Amino acid sequence: MTLALDTAAQDLLFREAHTANAFTDEPVTDEQMQALYDLIKYAPTAFNQTPLRIVLVRSEEARERLVAHMSEGNQAKTKAAPLVAILAADNEFHEELPALFPAFPQAKDVFFSERPVREKSAELNAALQAGYFILGVRAAGLAAGPMTGFDAAGVQKEFLDDDHTPMLVVNIGKPSEDAYRPRSPRLAYDQVVSVV
Repeated sequence: MTLALDTAAQDLLFREAHTANAFTDEPVTDEQMQALYDLIKYAPTAFNQTPLRIVLVRSEEARERLVAHMSEGNQAKTKAAPLVAILAADNEFHEELPALFPAFPQAKDVFFSERPVREKSAELNAALQAGYFILGVRAAGLAAGPMTGFDAAGVQKEFLDDDHTPMLVVNIGKPSEDAYRPRSPRLAYDQVVSVV
């Protein structure tokens, strides 16, 4: 069976995609990031909630503040990447639901009035959106280096507030020649999928 997506797009988004560890010094523009967001904003989430929040770290001063909270193995590549994004979950996403889910504006209060419920939903749906974000980076012809090796409490205090939970730090740019490690194995279909 063939897929609707052509082979080149399949390769760009999946087969040839790796986590990039090094980048050229070519800048990533605001226009590229706007186009990326304008694509991924349409991807589905529960109740059309949009809990993902993105902090783009551009200035040298902000970069130094971020690097201080990265794990040692992630510091140099974060310092050198053309652009870095902090991806966070907004635990107060429900405030936007009446506008984002007009078919049932009461969802804000019916389902998400309690903070623990919102946090769980924000975490799941922002994680979905983070995956879309990484695919969007690749669709823009760039490479992504997503990382969870950072002091989350430090990043939250430095760049966010108590209503936003940092999830990923993503280095973004054109990959350099030495950007990638060899591809690691993947599980086979029958190791992952069961039919009942």
